[in-house]
This record gives sequence, structure tokens and C-alpha cells, in this order.
Amino acid sequence: MALSPSSSAQAARERVAQRLRELRADAGLTGTELAKRCGWTHPKTSRIENGRTRPTPDDIRRWCQACGAEDQAADILAESRDAETAYVQWRRKVRAGLKKLQDSYVDLFQSTELFRIYSPTLVPGLLQTEGYARAVLSATAVLHEIPDDAEEAAAARVQRSQIIHQPGHRFVMVIEEAVLHYQLGDADAMAAQLGYLLTAGALPSVSLGIIPSTLQRTMWPRELFHVYDDELVSVELMSARVRITQPSEVALYLRAFEQLRSMAVYGAEARALVLRAIEALH
Repeated sequence: MALSPSSSAQAARERVAQRLRELRADAGLTGTELAKRCGWTHPKTSRIENGRTRPTPDDIRRWCQACGAEDQAADILAESRDAETAYVQWRRKVRAGLKKLQDSYVDLFQSTELFRIYSPTLVPGLLQTEGYARAVLSATAVLHEIPDDAEEAAAARVQRSQIIHQPGHRFVMVIEEAVLHYQLGDADAMAAQLGYLLTAGALPSVSLGIIPSTLQRTMWPRELFHVYDDELVSVELMSARVRITQPSEVALYLRAFEQLRSMAVYGAEARALVLRAIEALH
């Protein structure tokens, strides 16, 4: 059974505690010895190891230094941050409306230079037309049983997506061919969306790759994820968005993205797949 957001956050906190506990054990230190090296009392060590006290960034740095594992501090610091903020419930995010959710991404988008996006199910939001976005967001409102402001939210999404025309940003996107055939909205809206892919995919700042459904794969389809520069991964689940900043986990998603990107076709081959999908609508 899937973990709830609160239990997922607690599980993440316990993983941090376990990593610190293992560092101490690997270093051959007792709790008392580690506490002495860190400059605090033994009960504090025990509370941190048992997940009762959340370690501060300074606590983690001291702990790693005491264990001769300074090279692991960055990963554990990021994992500790993620334990508190990584698992964000969609229902909480969309409570104020889908338009506000779209607007909440503006600062992140403006500060990002390189966007990497993999989508197995949907046209990436940055390339969605208003009609397609309206269908996606309206379905989201129904699923989460919230007021349907898809009209305003779709307009905000399209406005936000103008960033693909602004200098200083690059967009590398990979989608599965099936995305071209999942019809969202009516046939006219879908045709307009596919037509826009032909236009947007030719922009100098955009690299759009499509993984053919007939390809012999080296990696199966993965969850929808976005990588913002090399610092943040956002993974979209049905019930929540997971934010990942731990360097080793970000690196894993970057490796996966490169594998997926290498399986995609581009240029004329990608255009041919889109044109085939447009023909299939009629």
C-alpha cells in the first residue's frame, strides 16, 4: 500500500537517522565517543539516531566530520531537507485553485537555465496549447474534487510557457510516442496541440525527442519528471509532487534522462510521428 504524505515524510526522516547511525557504526565509534567529538551530550546522539530529534545542518556536518565521512555530508544534508519538504500533497497545493498552482511555478521557471523534462503520458506543460491544457486541468479538478477553474488556469499555463521564447533558457524534452495518441479534449483541440508540437519543436531553444513505440528499449517508461538545472528534480505522482535535491538521487534521474533521450528520435523522424498522429485523428 502507498505511504501517506505524512508517513512518507517520517520514513524520510528515519532514513536520515539510519544513515547517521550507520556512519557512526562504520567509524567504530560509540554514541558517547561521537557525542564527545561533536561537542554535545550522549542523549542528543541517541535522540538523533532514533529519529526523535531532527538534526540541524550543523549537526550533520559535525557528525560526518567526527566519523571521517565529510564527503557524505552534502547528500545527507539534502536528504534531511527533503524529509521535511519533498512530499507535497497536490490536494493542499490546489486548494487555492489551479490558476494559483500555475502561477506558483513562475519564479522557479525564470531562475532555471536548463529544463529537462520526460513525460510518458502528457504533452509537457511548457508545450501545451490552451485547449489541451484546459482538458488536462479540468480532469485534474474532477479527480481532486476541487472547483474547476481550468479556463483561467489554462490561460495562466500558456502565459507561463512564453518562457520558451525568452533568451537564457534551454529546454530538452523527451516524450513517449503514445503521448501523441492519448486524446485529451476534442479532436480539434488535439489536432491543434499536435500541430503546435511541430512548431514549438523547431524552436532554437527547444529539443523535442519522441521515443517510438516500436523501439526495442534499453529502459522502460518511467514516471513523469522534470529536472531544473542540475539541482532539483520534481516527480509527479497522482497524489503528490515529490521534490528531490539529494545530489546522488538527482544524478540518478540525470542518468535515466540521458538513457531515455538517447532512445528518442528527433527532427524529421519526430515530425513524421507527429504527422502520423494527426492523420489518425481523421
